[in-house]
Amino acid sequence: MSGSGGRDVPDFRPDGTGVRLRLRVSAGASRTRVAGVHGGALKAAVAAPPEKGRANREVVRLVAGVFGVAARDVEIVSGEASPDKVVRLPLSVADASARWGAGASAPDSIAPSGRSGARKT
Repeated sequence: MSGSGGRDVPDFRPDGTGVRLRLRVSAGASRTRVAGVHGGALKAAVAAPPEKGRANREVVRLVAGVFGVAARDVEIVSGEASPDKVVRLPLSVADASARWGAGASAPDSIAPSGRSGARKT
């Protein structure tokens, strides 16, 4: 199931306690940002290095900001030591798709901290 079926929509999968989302993460980037969607996976770049969980913490903050949830509610369910990760969000497929469609679908549009005024111009 891929949200609204578009190729630029992540593949949201229900899991009983929310929704799962596949990620392809590039750590040690020049800045933290959403880089797009490829093959149903959200592509993300994080500035944090892939050491001592720093990149994973930044991934959680980025995903939380993109989908408007608290970072404590985003869980990495697989891939902690891999660039290919799966995270769980406390949202339904419909809600995750709507939040993505409301502004997150434009790559590089959301700040990782979820601060207000996160849109970049």
